[in-house]
Amino acid sequence: MCLNFDNYMFGSNNKDKFFSERKDSERSLISETVSIDGTVNSSGAIDIAGLIKGPVFSKEIVIKETGSISGEVEADNVEIHGHLDGKISAQNVVIGSTGVVKGDIEFANNLKTEEGADIEGYIKKNPSIGKSESKSSGDFLFSKSSDEKKHKKNGKPSTAVNKDSEILA
Repeated sequence: MCLNFDNYMFGSNNKDKFFSERKDSERSLISETVSIDGTVNSSGAIDIAGLIKGPVFSKEIVIKETGSISGEVEADNVEIHGHLDGKISAQNVVIGSTGVVKGDIEFANNLKTEEGADIEGYIKKNPSIGKSESKSSGDFLFSKSSDEKKHKKNGKPSTAVNKDSEILA
């Protein structure tokens, strides 16, 4: 049997219809045999069983046991059963028993870690994650206010203190 999609997919009248019928709820799979070097963007969900070197931005990200990301991850929901080397910014984060995270975790609602999860980094609850200020800016644990920046004199180190931490600046 031979199927002809030319009229549906490639016809000038139906092209817009084809793309408008796609749903954001569809899942994409980056399989074990796939390696991506660069930024990954998706409006839906991504299951990662392969390797990504670069930032990943999506509605939902699931790193499977064989999956690995070296880069920032930003999504509404993040679930890690593989390896992540980078910062997480998400509404909800789940680190499974086989998950390894080497980087900071910033979440708005829920963080769940299963027994055996390996986390090396800072964890911060921030209710504004996922709001309009998304796209993280710098080191969220040690950022200085403009007043603190003014107090640095003659290029010599000074101690800056905020309610969450104390650093040498």
